[in-house]
Amino acid sequence: MERTPTTMLRIGTWCVNPTSGQISRDGESARLEARTMRLLVCLAEHAGEVVSIDDLLSQVWSGVIVSSDSVYQAVASLRRLLGDDPKQPTYIATVPRLGYRMVATVSPWVEEPMVQPVAPMASSAAFENEASVAIASAPRLGSRRIVLMVSGAVICLVVAFAFLLRVKTPKHRTVESATVAASQTQKSIAVLPFLDLTQGMHEGEFADGMTEELIDKLSKLPKLQVPSPTASFYYRDKEMPVADIAKALGVVYVLDGSVRKSGARVRVAARLIRADNGYVVWSETYDRPFHDLLMVQDDIAGEVTKALGASTEFKAS
Repeated sequence: MERTPTTMLRIGTWCVNPTSGQISRDGESARLEARTMRLLVCLAEHAGEVVSIDDLLSQVWSGVIVSSDSVYQAVASLRRLLGDDPKQPTYIATVPRLGYRMVATVSPWVEEPMVQPVAPMASSAAFENEASVAIASAPRLGSRRIVLMVSGAVICLVVAFAFLLRVKTPKHRTVESATVAASQTQKSIAVLPFLDLTQGMHEGEFADGMTEELIDKLSKLPKLQVPSPTASFYYRDKEMPVADIAKALGVVYVLDGSVRKSGARVRVAARLIRADNGYVVWSETYDRPFHDLLMVQDDIAGEVTKALGASTEFKAS
């Protein structure tokens, strides 16, 4: 379904204005970044179809060199703005290892005419009827007042109890956060499953092998803590921010990347991220013959070690 990016759209219950970069619904509105809006429009233009990661990278991030993690982060942000649940999506559904699909109904936005309601004229008979009801209910006002007083007292008790719980909760969370922070050592890194960006995505085992080899090489470095492959592969295809994954694994740094195989050559992209602030500490792309794959793994492990050394005064002995 082709539409120009300037056409206002109805996506589900949202009114989407690509020109102004705003979405609105039931009196609430939000402004999207230009790239996030392009992502939403791209999915809407192919509503009901699976849009691959490669297609999103070429259409939304055209001319910019980014990894697939940028797509994951943008989709997660868009879902939050739309109020979508990735487990039971009503807007954007994840198709594992393929891409994303817009499942909401998409159509041009048509302004609905506002109809002012006309209040009916009250007749004298209606006024007389209301007066009769008021007179008949007068003897019951005393009992209603008692009920209201009791209800008010119960509500006050409930509010007071909720307030006490809320006061106690931050202390618990502070202790919990401190415990998590203490468990994270500066010399820790998790290798997330590398993505297969080969045409058709038929090299998943090849990408997994790259991930396991890097975990093995980094885990052999002295003083460096690396979660096991089982722990890392648990987060494959999960729509979670890198910071949340790092927190769950108890690490400060995250290494992720992608592999793309074409004939006898392979392209490996890798980057090292400081999870708490999202800064990329190091990144590199290797375009080598396939038989040089082991050398590529050694190069990545060496460069990561240097980057960690510059950031955390980590020195391999």
